[in-house]
Amino acid sequence: MIDKKTNWEYRVIEIKRVAKVTKGGKRFKIRAVVIAGNKNGKVGIGVEKGDDVSQAVNKALNSAIKTSISVPIVNDTIPYEVFGKVSAAQVLIKPSKIGRGIRAGGSVKLVLELSGIKNAGAKIIGVTKNSLTNALAALKALNKLNKYSANVNQSDSI
Repeated sequence: MIDKKTNWEYRVIEIKRVAKVTKGGKRFKIRAVVIAGNKNGKVGIGVEKGDDVSQAVNKALNSAIKTSISVPIVNDTIPYEVFGKVSAAQVLIKPSKIGRGIRAGGSVKLVLELSGIKNAGAKIIGVTKNSLTNALAALKALNKLNKYSANVNQSDSI
Protein backbone atom coordinates (compact mmCIF):
# COMPACT_ATOMS: atom_id res chain seq x y z
CA MET A 1 0.00 0.00 0.00
CA ILE A 2 1.12 3.59 -0.56
CA ASP A 3 0.70 6.32 2.05
CA LYS A 4 -0.94 9.34 0.37
CA LYS A 5 0.76 11.98 2.53
CA THR A 6 4.37 10.79 2.34
CA ASN A 7 4.42 8.67 -0.87
CA TRP A 8 6.09 5.85 1.03
CA GLU A 9 5.07 2.30 0.26
CA TYR A 10 4.44 0.05 3.25
CA ARG A 11 3.54 -3.54 4.09
CA VAL A 12 1.99 -4.81 7.31
CA ILE A 13 3.82 -8.01 8.23
CA GLU A 14 2.19 -8.77 11.56
CA ILE A 15 -0.88 -7.83 13.57
CA LYS A 16 -1.17 -9.34 17.02
CA ARG A 17 -3.43 -8.89 20.04
CA VAL A 18 -1.44 -8.29 23.22
CA ALA A 19 -2.65 -8.03 26.81
CA LYS A 20 -1.51 -6.18 29.92
CA VAL A 21 -2.69 -7.75 33.15
CA THR A 22 -3.84 -5.22 35.75
CA LYS A 23 -5.65 -5.42 39.08
CA GLY A 24 -9.00 -4.92 37.34
CA GLY A 25 -8.38 -7.53 34.63
CA LYS A 26 -6.71 -7.65 31.22
CA ARG A 27 -6.26 -4.61 28.96
CA PHE A 28 -6.09 -5.61 25.29
CA LYS A 29 -4.24 -3.67 22.59
CA ILE A 30 -3.26 -4.39 19.00
CA ARG A 31 0.43 -4.55 18.02
CA ALA A 32 1.33 -3.84 14.38
CA VAL A 33 4.65 -4.40 12.62
CA VAL A 34 5.11 -2.33 9.43
CA ILE A 35 7.94 -2.18 6.89
CA ALA A 36 8.02 1.11 4.96
CA GLY A 37 10.28 2.28 2.13
CA ASN A 38 10.38 4.86 -0.62
CA LYS A 39 11.99 2.44 -3.15
CA ASN A 40 14.78 4.97 -3.56
CA GLY A 41 17.28 3.89 -0.91
CA LYS A 42 15.34 4.44 2.33
CA VAL A 43 13.67 1.73 4.42
CA GLY A 44 12.49 1.37 8.03
CA ILE A 45 10.59 -0.91 10.40
CA GLY A 46 7.99 0.27 12.90
CA VAL A 47 6.48 -1.65 15.83
CA GLU A 48 3.67 0.13 17.68
CA LYS A 49 0.55 -0.60 19.72
CA GLY A 50 -2.89 0.97 19.46
CA ASP A 51 -6.48 0.55 20.58
CA ASP A 52 -7.56 -0.72 17.15
CA VAL A 53 -5.86 -2.02 14.00
CA SER A 54 -5.90 1.22 11.99
CA GLN A 55 -4.44 3.26 14.84
CA ALA A 56 -1.68 0.69 15.42
CA VAL A 57 -0.81 0.56 11.70
CA ASN A 58 -0.69 4.38 11.40
CA LYS A 59 1.53 4.67 14.47
CA ALA A 60 3.83 1.90 13.19
CA LEU A 61 4.05 3.56 9.74
CA ASN A 62 5.06 6.89 11.29
CA SER A 63 7.62 5.10 13.45
CA ALA A 64 9.05 3.25 10.42
CA ILE A 65 9.44 6.48 8.44
CA LYS A 66 11.00 8.26 11.41
CA THR A 67 13.57 5.50 12.06
CA SER A 68 14.37 4.75 8.41
CA ILE A 69 17.93 4.21 7.21
CA SER A 70 19.63 4.99 3.90
CA VAL A 71 20.85 2.10 1.78
CA PRO A 72 23.55 2.59 -0.88
CA ILE A 73 22.41 1.05 -4.18
CA VAL A 74 24.97 0.38 -6.92
CA ASN A 75 23.63 -0.90 -10.28
CA ASP A 76 20.30 -1.92 -8.66
CA THR A 77 22.10 -4.10 -6.09
CA ILE A 78 24.20 -3.74 -2.94
CA PRO A 79 27.96 -3.05 -3.15
CA TYR A 80 29.10 -6.18 -1.27
CA GLU A 81 27.97 -9.10 0.88
CA VAL A 82 26.74 -8.29 4.41
CA PHE A 83 25.57 -10.26 7.45
CA GLY A 84 23.13 -9.20 10.15
CA LYS A 85 22.18 -10.87 13.43
CA VAL A 86 19.37 -9.98 15.85
CA SER A 87 18.56 -12.46 18.63
CA ALA A 88 18.33 -15.90 16.95
CA ALA A 89 17.74 -14.45 13.47
CA GLN A 90 20.73 -14.41 11.14
CA VAL A 91 20.51 -13.02 7.61
CA LEU A 92 23.11 -13.04 4.82
CA ILE A 93 22.55 -10.65 1.90
CA LYS A 94 24.61 -10.93 -1.30
CA PRO A 95 24.73 -8.78 -4.44
CA SER A 96 23.46 -10.29 -7.71
CA LYS A 97 23.91 -9.62 -11.40
CA ILE A 98 21.48 -7.42 -13.30
CA GLY A 99 18.31 -9.29 -14.21
CA ARG A 100 18.44 -11.90 -11.43
CA GLY A 101 15.79 -10.24 -9.27
CA ILE A 102 15.39 -10.58 -5.52
CA ARG A 103 15.95 -14.11 -4.28
CA ALA A 104 14.94 -14.00 -0.63
CA GLY A 105 12.22 -15.26 1.61
CA GLY A 106 9.65 -13.83 3.96
CA SER A 107 10.08 -10.42 5.49
CA VAL A 108 13.68 -10.10 4.21
CA LYS A 109 12.32 -9.93 0.66
CA LEU A 110 9.96 -7.10 1.68
CA VAL A 111 12.83 -5.13 3.25
CA LEU A 112 14.90 -5.46 0.07
CA GLU A 113 12.00 -4.59 -2.26
CA LEU A 114 10.89 -1.53 -0.32
CA SER A 115 14.45 -0.20 -0.10
CA GLY A 116 14.67 -0.12 -3.90
CA ILE A 117 17.12 -2.98 -4.41
CA LYS A 118 16.19 -4.90 -7.57
CA ASN A 119 18.86 -7.64 -7.71
CA ALA A 120 20.06 -9.41 -4.57
CA GLY A 121 20.07 -12.78 -2.89
CA ALA A 122 19.42 -13.37 0.80
CA LYS A 123 19.45 -16.38 3.07
CA ILE A 124 17.90 -16.64 6.52
CA ILE A 125 20.50 -18.70 8.37
CA GLY A 126 19.04 -18.50 11.88
CA VAL A 127 16.70 -21.06 13.39
CA THR A 128 13.83 -18.62 13.94
CA LYS A 129 10.76 -18.15 11.76
CA ASN A 130 9.82 -14.92 13.52
CA SER A 131 9.22 -12.38 10.74
CA LEU A 132 9.98 -9.37 12.97
CA THR A 133 13.45 -10.53 14.03
CA ASN A 134 14.26 -11.65 10.48
CA ALA A 135 13.33 -8.20 9.14
CA LEU A 136 15.34 -6.48 11.90
CA ALA A 137 18.37 -8.65 11.05
CA ALA A 138 18.06 -7.66 7.37
CA LEU A 139 17.82 -3.99 8.36
CA LYS A 140 20.90 -4.33 10.58
CA ALA A 141 22.82 -5.88 7.67
CA LEU A 142 21.76 -3.05 5.33
CA ASN A 143 22.79 -0.53 7.98
CA LYS A 144 26.35 -1.90 7.76
CA LEU A 145 26.31 -0.89 4.08
CA ASN A 146 25.39 2.63 5.16
CA LYS A 147 28.57 2.85 7.27
CA TYR A 148 30.57 1.63 4.26
CA SER A 149 29.17 4.33 1.97
CA ALA A 150 30.05 7.05 4.51
CA ASN A 151 33.67 5.85 4.56
CA VAL A 152 33.83 5.74 0.75
CA ASN A 153 32.46 9.29 0.44
CA GLN A 154 35.02 10.58 2.94
CA SER A 155 37.95 8.91 1.15
CA ASP A 156 36.77 10.27 -2.22
CA SER A 157 36.85 13.85 -0.99
CA ILE A 158 40.47 13.64 0.26
